[in-house]
Amino acid sequence: MIVVTGATGHVGNVLLRELAAHGAAHLRAVLEPGESSARLENLDVQTVEADMREYNALLTAFEGADVVFHLAGIVSIGSTGMARLREVNVEGTRNVIAACRAANVRRLIYTSSVHAFVELPPGTCLDETTAIDPDRVRGPYATTKAEATLLVFAAAREGLDAVVVFPSGIIGPYDFRPSETGQLIIDCFQGRLKAYVEGAYNFVDVRDVVQGLISAATKGRRGEGYILSGHEVTVKELLSTVELLTGARAPRWRLHFGFTRAVCFLIPVYYWLKRERPLFTTYSLDVLASNCLMSHAKAQRELGFSPRPFEQTIADTLSWFRRAGML
Repeated sequence: MIVVTGATGHVGNVLLRELAAHGAAHLRAVLEPGESSARLENLDVQTVEADMREYNALLTAFEGADVVFHLAGIVSIGSTGMARLREVNVEGTRNVIAACRAANVRRLIYTSSVHAFVELPPGTCLDETTAIDPDRVRGPYATTKAEATLLVFAAAREGLDAVVVFPSGIIGPYDFRPSETGQLIIDCFQGRLKAYVEGAYNFVDVRDVVQGLISAATKGRRGEGYILSGHEVTVKELLSTVELLTGARAPRWRLHFGFTRAVCFLIPVYYWLKRERPLFTTYSLDVLASNCLMSHAKAQRELGFSPRPFEQTIADTLSWFRRAGML
C-alpha cells in the first residue's frame, strides 16, 4: 500500500498518476476534510480524509501502508500567517512521523523545499551539505519547512526509515490551481503582462520531481536528503520562451529590482483592487533576487535524477493548459 498526503496538489496529483500508470497496486490518496477528489477522477485510487493536524485521522489513513509520501502542506509566498503555516507544515509533519511509527510504515518520503536551506552568498552553489536553520532562512514558509525537515531528520536518526527530497521551483502539467508561475505563463500568453521584473530562479519539471520521489522510495538512503533542482532561468527567459512557443508577445518593459522593491508595499493593494491572487510579493521578489545556484549532483548520482530541458517543460505546460481550457 502506498499512501500520498496532499494528493490533489500539483506534485501529489502527478505522483499518483505516475504510480497508477506503472501498475502500482493499492494506492491511497489522503484529502483534507471536505476536499474534492475531482482531480483524481479516472484513477484507481482509494481516497480517505484526514486533517494533518489530527494524529488519529492520520493513523487511520496510514493503516496497512508500506510507503508514505508526505506532500501535504501550505505553500506561501507571503510574509504573514506563521501560526497557520506552523500548524500544518510543522505540527502536521510531527503527526505524520508519529503515525508512521505507530502504523509500522516501512518508509516515509518527505517533500521539503530548497527554501529550507540557509541562503548562500552569490556565486556559491547550494547542496545537501548546506545548513538547515529555521532562524536563518527568509520568510514564514521557509521557516516552517526548515523546522519540519529537521523533525524528519531527527526521526531518521531515531530509527524511522525516512528520506527527504528538496525540490526547487516546481512547474509543469496538471497545474490545476494554477501556481504563481503557472499563472504567470497564462497571463503572458493572454497578453495581460505589461512589464516583467528582474530576477531569476531555479525551475524543475513536476514530472522530474515525481520521478525523483519514486526513486527516493526505492533507492534513497535512510536519513539522507536529495536536492531535486532543474535549470536557472530568468523571468525574461521564461516569458521569452512562452513567446517563442506561442507567438504571444512577451512584455518588453523591465521593472528594475530597486524600483519594485521600493514600491512593494503597494503590491497587496494592487492585487486586492484587481481581486486576484498575488503573483509577486515582497518575499517572492527577494527570492528572485537571491542566489539560485544549486546542485542536484547527489540525486543524479544516487537516484538517477535527470531534469528535462526547460523549453520542453514550458511547451508541455502550455499544451496541458490548452487541454484543460485554461488558456
